[in-house]
Amino acid sequence: MAEESDAERTEPASARRLEQAREEGDVPRSREIGTFAVLMTSGLMLWLTGNSIVQSLRHCLVSGLSLTKEQIFSPDVLVTRIMVDVMQVVIACAPTAGAVMLVALASPLAIGGWLFSAKSLSPNFGRMNPLRGLTNMVSLHALTELLKAIAKTLLVGGVAWMVMRSQRDAVLALALEPIRNGSAHMVDLLIVAFLMMVSGLGLVALIDGPYQVWHYADKLKMTRQEVIQESKESDGNPQVKGRIRQLQREMARRRMMAAVPTADVVVTNPTHFAVALKYQDGKMRAPQVVAKGADDVAAKIRELALEHKVAILEAPPLARALYKHAEIGDEIPPALYTAVAEVLAYVFQLRAWSKTGGNKPKKPTELEVPPQLDPLNPAAQSPDGETT
Repeated sequence: MAEESDAERTEPASARRLEQAREEGDVPRSREIGTFAVLMTSGLMLWLTGNSIVQSLRHCLVSGLSLTKEQIFSPDVLVTRIMVDVMQVVIACAPTAGAVMLVALASPLAIGGWLFSAKSLSPNFGRMNPLRGLTNMVSLHALTELLKAIAKTLLVGGVAWMVMRSQRDAVLALALEPIRNGSAHMVDLLIVAFLMMVSGLGLVALIDGPYQVWHYADKLKMTRQEVIQESKESDGNPQVKGRIRQLQREMARRRMMAAVPTADVVVTNPTHFAVALKYQDGKMRAPQVVAKGADDVAAKIRELALEHKVAILEAPPLARALYKHAEIGDEIPPALYTAVAEVLAYVFQLRAWSKTGGNKPKKPTELEVPPQLDPLNPAAQSPDGETT
């Protein structure tokens, strides 16, 4: 089997793609659900409140036909009478109108939710392209809409025929009833027939809802290249990110090297590791690591230390322990306080000797470094007691 082409839209839409579509006013919508909800609500409300509406209309009609000659030629009385009658009709129809309006506003919540997008209101001249219109006429979506319209016609027509056939005797009996009872009975039959036909639309809405969700997801599918490109745009190009990390490391290294001249002592391995320490009495609770490095970086630290006359002490176990268990800017581990204190004491004595002379201080040789902090020791552990 041939490999799938990258140009085929096989990947589901990403969250960013869905958000962009929503910003443009493109969300899944089912007109059938909205139509069914509004029509069904109208039918049910007319069934529940139809009697009061009919009574209000009847009262308004009787009131309008029972005006006297004096009332007709009196503008104030006529306007007041008409306003009263109209308000009665409005009050009677208000529950139905309010329920229909509420359902019309709530029906978009079923699929897609409420949405207002200024982009959808802006003119789109691409929709005026006749070639695009012809393409849409022969698309799968257009065929689906045609089949849906045919299905609605057949379904509603079939339900209407079944209702008329089942209520044939009742309709013919209306001619034998008094006009008042016959009118009320006819209204009941019409409302029942209306509800039955709208129920048929419910089946169409039940199918159309999931189809619109599927069609929307299929329309927004992405190619593999689009997914890769979007990942690069959102997460950043890996090459650019690598370059940024490299620059950040270089800047950090330059800052570290700039701190070497301010150190009090550089403890070395002597060639593999170098750790620069600094201590300010009264400002620091314990000595801090201002620079550290291995191999080439260690050589650069030693070079800077020699250039700026910073004391260098070869103490392999201590250098290894400091390099392993202390980061730049951190205080040294408490377990190394004694060893570092001996080193700093030697450094301060060395400074005093260089100024005043006398007996040159001896380099400390037996520094107390706990075996568990030396990385070369098999039992080496971190300061917290965890094996490294």
